[in-house]
Amino acid sequence: MGSSVTLFRWDDMPKEKVTDVIARRLVTGERVMLAHVYLKKGAVVPRHSHDNEQITYVLEGGLHFWIGEDEKEEVVVHAGEVLHIPPNVPHKAKAIEDTLDVDVFSPPRSDWLDGTDTYFHEQ
Repeated sequence: MGSSVTLFRWDDMPKEKVTDVIARRLVTGERVMLAHVYLKKGAVVPRHSHDNEQITYVLEGGLHFWIGEDEKEEVVVHAGEVLHIPPNVPHKAKAIEDTLDVDVFSPPRSDWLDGTDTYFHEQ
């Protein structure tokens, strides 16, 4: 039995414009999604939650997160740091400088794949 593997090169992949200040590239497997998310300083990801487990690894820049319905818990994630967000935990983020982060989701974010991630535009 042969295996089916795929090689991806970030620089060869199209960058999807999410908003004027947020873009992303996605790699999706059967049970996991990997994303490069590009945020300009000041970009806001509005509060939302999802059934997916999320790991955010900041490669460059920094993100300020507000966690919970009341947004009382705050966490700043700098380059080289990783934040784990369990399923169904409300969270919001703001780029404190130009930022590149790697987001890992399990299972893949269906709303990102089918274009129903409208929370990006609810500010």
